[in-house]
Amino acid sequence: MDLLVKINEWLWNPLIVLSLGLGLFLTFRTRVLQVRRLPDMVRQLRGGGSSAEGISSFQALALTLSSRIGVGNIAGVATAIYAGGPGALFWMAVMAFLGGATAFVESTLAQIYKERVGGQFRGGIPYYLEKGLGLRWLGVVAAVTAVSLYAVLAPGIQSNNIAASFEGAFGVPAWITGLVVVAALGFIVLGERKRIVGFADKVVPFMAVAYIVAAVVVLAVNITELPAALSLVVSSALGLDSVFGGMVGAAIAWGVRRAMFSNVAGVGEGTYGSAAAEVSHPAKQGLVQCFSIYVDTLMVCMATGFMIIVTGSYNVATADGKTVVNHLDGVEAGPAYTQTALDTVGAGVGGPVVAVALGLFAFTTLVAFYYICDTSLTYLLRGTNRAASMVLKLALLGMTFFGSVQAADLIWAIGDVGYASLAWVNLVCLLFLLKPALMTLRDYDEQRRAGVDPTFDPVRLGIRHADYWVARQAEAATDAPSGARRH
Repeated sequence: MDLLVKINEWLWNPLIVLSLGLGLFLTFRTRVLQVRRLPDMVRQLRGGGSSAEGISSFQALALTLSSRIGVGNIAGVATAIYAGGPGALFWMAVMAFLGGATAFVESTLAQIYKERVGGQFRGGIPYYLEKGLGLRWLGVVAAVTAVSLYAVLAPGIQSNNIAASFEGAFGVPAWITGLVVVAALGFIVLGERKRIVGFADKVVPFMAVAYIVAAVVVLAVNITELPAALSLVVSSALGLDSVFGGMVGAAIAWGVRRAMFSNVAGVGEGTYGSAAAEVSHPAKQGLVQCFSIYVDTLMVCMATGFMIIVTGSYNVATADGKTVVNHLDGVEAGPAYTQTALDTVGAGVGGPVVAVALGLFAFTTLVAFYYICDTSLTYLLRGTNRAASMVLKLALLGMTFFGSVQAADLIWAIGDVGYASLAWVNLVCLLFLLKPALMTLRDYDEQRRAGVDPTFDPVRLGIRHADYWVARQAEAATDAPSGARRH
């Protein structure tokens, strides 16, 4: 365990600087698209459609949100407050804003370099590393890292928290919850992609809205405490609070770390679902994925964080174990903080509400994990393989059960190593892939200013290896029937 903690420090400490720096740089280079293109983000969610090859922008958003909205939005926020103080929330919000630009770039690249494989759109980190940089071996490294993370290292975090929350709320043994989760997950992943997408786009909007409504109720009841909570979060983040003034470094570190774990901007998790969307211009889906960061962190994570702060349902401790604040004696950082916050508006409701919410959040994340693994495996094998796919499914299901019955500290440490590893691969490579992404954004801006619905022509822009888009242009030029609905 000590070795895992050391490895995480080596990986995450410089990664925090890289992710913040790159997000700030991309915000400048994209001319703060997070703000100026916000109306387009919302407009793209309302428009468009899907086909046999691709899914709609909204379905792609739901698919990526199903991976983003998970344990990090409840347990992750609580651990950030515990280790970084209330100021960690401020840095989570900063990371979400800057991460919106990063998410735009990586998701736009996923669209530019996507492929048709087996009659479906496939794409993501491995595809744009190979095509954009011309390095197949680097794409293989990314694909292997992604499969290792999402099939082996990360599933346990989700199932462990589901099991813990149900055991705390209903007294159900962890192994029983683990078996139920595996059985339900098996039904979903043993189906086709449309079953995965159909599940995501129905459950994700419902669970996110329901959870935010619950948070609003808590905040409304404690509305008089909200100004003081906001002041505490900002002053703690900037080192101005007398109690948390010495924890600025921890607030930044844990705020950024848990924001990245939650919204995975820069990790590249959203690129796989982004590539599956059918749009007329890659920047459209990039904007949608930028918006998904707002939903995940600025809405759901902040809802959790401020519920916890306004009700005083948290403890804070330094890295060496020194207690700074002890509002909940003997309560471990995690879902219990949110449960306690909800209990302040109705005794006994916190446990069941958080258990169900966390169960849905984490389960949809597991479903999305399989989609990412399947896309990465398809890349590695240059197509689909039934036997390899079955091995992948069994590995995912096995690690899901394993995680449900293991110690939480071990499972979190293992998962953090995996997320940091994939983030390093993706973020460093994004530095060398900025040109096509920024050219695509500039092209989108020019067409919007001209008052037309943007369409993408990589040949005109001088972007090479965008094979799907070149073929699409050729089909349009020859009026070849395609059967797919364009938008």
